Amino acid sequence: MIEILDIRRKGRSRLRSVDVDEGAQTVHRLRALAVELNLLGAEFAQLHGLHTTDLRALICILDADRAGLAATPGWLGGQLGINSASVTALLDRMEKAGLIRRDRDADDRRRSLLAVTPRAVALGQTFFGPLIHRTAAVLDDFDAVEKATISRFLDGVNRAVAVERRAGPQRTDGTESRSRTRRAGDPA
Repeated sequence: MIEILDIRRKGRSRLRSVDVDEGAQTVHRLRALAVELNLLGAEFAQLHGLHTTDLRALICILDADRAGLAATPGWLGGQLGINSASVTALLDRMEKAGLIRRDRDADDRRRSLLAVTPRAVALGQTFFGPLIHRTAAVLDDFDAVEKATISRFLDGVNRAVAVERRAGPQRTDGTESRSRTRRAGDPA
């Protein structure tokens, strides 16, 4: 057991004890889930002649739409950690494949807004729909309080991962990694 500072929303925090073995087991389960989801995504990408970055871009654009955010090429580059030339090549490739479209922003004609096409949505639904339904069925076994706890846990894990991503990877030899000193896709 170790004590950690548990930082809650609205500025509340408290010390609490955490069973390291239980925490490690949970992290390993999450890692195994992440690996399975990555493998499934790679299978989808390969089946449709896409790169895994194309799939991540589609997910980012769909998530932005659900959140009511404007997905622009610059924003997408930030989400994917790639430079503007790489974003342009990615968007050209995805537009040619009929997966996204670039629309001029009505408020700022210099800016492009990205949208996923109905074709891309249909492809995703055909492939990932069964997983979505199976996952929803798993949730049916939980009551409302348990579902709220699961949501709170997943949101917390997402925040923890985001903090780690912003901090950047550390090399085990104590030196700073290249990705910490430059963005992915930028020249070395």
